[in-house]
Amino acid sequence: MEEANQTEMIHFHFRPFSKLPEVQMLIFVTFLIMYLVSISGNSSIALIIWIYRSLHTPMYFFLASLAVLEICYSSTIAPLTLASILSMEKTLISLPGCGAQMFFFIFLGSADCVLLAIMAYDRFVAICHPLHYTLMMSWRLCARLALGSLALGFILAMQLTVLIFRLPFCSSKEVGMFYCDVLPVMRLACADTRVHEATLFVVGVTVLTIPFLLIALSYVFIVAAILKIRSAEGRHKAFSTCSSHLTVVLLQYGGGSLIYLCPSSSYSPERGQVVSVVYTFITPMLNPLIYSLRNRELKDALKRATMRFLPS
Repeated sequence: MEEANQTEMIHFHFRPFSKLPEVQMLIFVTFLIMYLVSISGNSSIALIIWIYRSLHTPMYFFLASLAVLEICYSSTIAPLTLASILSMEKTLISLPGCGAQMFFFIFLGSADCVLLAIMAYDRFVAICHPLHYTLMMSWRLCARLALGSLALGFILAMQLTVLIFRLPFCSSKEVGMFYCDVLPVMRLACADTRVHEATLFVVGVTVLTIPFLLIALSYVFIVAAILKIRSAEGRHKAFSTCSSHLTVVLLQYGGGSLIYLCPSSSYSPERGQVVSVVYTFITPMLNPLIYSLRNRELKDALKRATMRFLPS
């Protein structure tokens, strides 16, 4: 009972970006704008795809799924981060609250990475096997792939979160980050964490390295197929749909790899804080902009929806 009471009394607080109130307020406004753009942009994409039947294809189904994931992913981090930045005092988070945030961060982030690999496979089938696309990418398979990405993310997040929060934490501590990330929380434990670091590396390889290699392999075949297209317009359309996906992949996987695939001994809280901003705020904000600007069908649908709902 005493050990349980000690566990309940443990609280963490987040490291501020700056000790200057003016800088903190500037960061708050910047993060708030990025979060609102992310939520509104991804919501618009998901809503437009749901409304227009011409976009009811596997490619746009996965894009809508990615948009919904980004909304949930951003909302796991942003509200508490904004409250922590705005507060003049240290914002405390309980041990269970920190565990919940970490679980959803790993769960949704892992599903996001796996879904990007599934989208690359969809483009591979569409470009390399266009005559068999409808047969190969059935709606049943699409639903199973989307649910599979969620299931894998859930399993990995549950195992890693439970493993980390079974560690003993001595007292209230400062997390060297603006949210409950794995490595900063792990460093607050009063025990040997080598097994946990090895588990984190395995999770990183599972959701970053393996999907990225599959994406790279898919694009080797995709580029070879595109170069065989005789029509310049056909090549441009194929490249435009793939370039937006590749841009998102590089942003998402690049930032994650710098944190979770490097040796834990080389981890720097300052570098981790900067890189984490990329895949927690910047990437979710840029995703809808990248896809809407590079995809003609989606851009046209957004224009039609804007003209439809704006007063004449």
